[in-house]
Amino acid sequence: MRTLIIHADTGYASDAVFQFQRNLLHEGDECLMRQLGESWDSRAAVAGAEGFDLVVLSGGDYEVTRLLHALAGSETAICVFPSGPVNNFFSGLGVAAEPFALARACRMGTTVEADLAEIAWIDDEGVRHRERFSLMAGSGFDAELLRAAASNRKAMGQAAYFLAAVANPAPPVIRFSIDVDGTRHQRDGIACIVANTSVIQGDIELVADCRLDDGLLDVIVLETPDAVSLIKPMLFGFLDPSGRNLGRPQIESFKGARVAVSASAPVALQVDGETKERTVSEFAVRVLPRAVRLIVDPMSPYYDEDAVGAPRFSGTELKRFPEP
Repeated sequence: MRTLIIHADTGYASDAVFQFQRNLLHEGDECLMRQLGESWDSRAAVAGAEGFDLVVLSGGDYEVTRLLHALAGSETAICVFPSGPVNNFFSGLGVAAEPFALARACRMGTTVEADLAEIAWIDDEGVRHRERFSLMAGSGFDAELLRAAASNRKAMGQAAYFLAAVANPAPPVIRFSIDVDGTRHQRDGIACIVANTSVIQGDIELVADCRLDDGLLDVIVLETPDAVSLIKPMLFGFLDPSGRNLGRPQIESFKGARVAVSASAPVALQVDGETKERTVSEFAVRVLPRAVRLIVDPMSPYYDEDAVGAPRFSGTELKRFPEP
């Protein structure tokens, strides 16, 4: 078994990835670890990945999503290892987080073919942009919230988002015109988000049944007049993280493979948590189906019991983790 571990130093002191490495490797295995510094190029970081049986992406959402984009289209199995201040993409996979459990899952080799997405927009200076993303792209209050929280995110973690929301209790209400696979919707709200996976801080799903493997995107509109009104859907989120039982009041969603959004006024835009410098009035998103192969285990909602065969690599028994 040949493994490439790409590890980003996110400022969180932890030896968990090294515990994972010790559990992963068996006699005769080879492992190369690439340490990413403060400034790195995603293409260079994944160079030669096709020559490995497994690529491990160790970092937070920012690092993992950039590396996933660079690996799109690869047949190599990818393990996402959570080692950052925010790990929502990993949370959305639903895989057991213990280093031993992740190592076992890698040796089992069960994967899901997961979607990525691509967004295109023209900013307020007329410059065209195109980017891939893994989590979600948000406009309006969603992007403003991320921008306000950015300076405190590393020091305060999830609390930074709460403080940012309190500091801006009355964001503007925007009329969004939303085209989803040719069907147009008009909605008023403080934010419009296009999600590949809708898991946010606290492992809360903004909407139910937003999956990485369905070839669809979820368009989410926060139909609230102010930030204070978000307390109710967030409370429902804490009580029902999946959203399947209580739903999400004041949140409406649509599903589709291609989405075009226009706003009645220029709004801020964020892509995978990175807020763009210029505002936008419209953007378009399309799904990139089955773009990457991600390691999953029996804890994950993406684990297909019927598709599991013998372990891909030797030295691992076929059994669940944790054991019953």
